[in-house]
Formats: sequence, structure tokens, C-alpha cells
Amino acid sequence: MIKSELVEKIAAQNPHLFQRDVELIVNVIFDEIIAALARGERVELRGFGAFSVKHRPSRTGRNPRTGDQVFVDEKYVPAFKTGKDLRIRMNKVFETEKPVDSAAKKKSRKKKSVS
Repeated sequence: MIKSELVEKIAAQNPHLFQRDVELIVNVIFDEIIAALARGERVELRGFGAFSVKHRPSRTGRNPRTGDQVFVDEKYVPAFKTGKDLRIRMNKVFETEKPVDSAAKKKSRKKKSVS
């Protein structure tokens, strides 16, 4: 699902709201989450999950093409940990209908074409 689909779904479920207002609300929510993370704060949406900022220290990496050593600067990256309610709902859904793993799908295609 992309943001425009989310806006459409919320607008459809709330016909008393204009779609432009729903889009504004969704944008404000995302902007507030981004602003809080930029300040180094943790954002917890009870039952859904928690966004946080993780520090990655500087390190020496390798250029995969040439194998040369490359210095990688320290950085801060967003992280997300699912909430308990979300994990429980996801597991219930996936118990009834197993999703197809795209990597496994590709492997099975390769095996068929090699044979």
C-alpha cells in the first residue's frame, strides 16, 4: 500500500471528510513522526509499533566491485519494531493463508528452467 491508497481508503471509510483533508491529516502525522525522529525521539504507536533512531558508528567497508577498502561515515538510521498486537494479527493472517516468498518463488523458477 502506498500513501495515496491509504488516503483513499481512509476517505472512503469516512465520507464526511474531504479527501484533501484526509491527505492533510496523513501528511501531518507522517511529518510529526519524521520530526520526532529527527530530534532523536522515539515514536510509539500503541499496538502498532515503535519507531526509533539507531546510531551506526563509522567503519571501514569494502567496495564490492573492486574490493578496495572504503571509509563509511557514522550515520543515524530509522528503525521500526512491531507492537505485540500487530505481530499477533499478522501471525493469525499468515496462519490461514501462507504468503508466497518472492525469493523462494525465484529459486523455484530457476530450478525449473535449469532442468
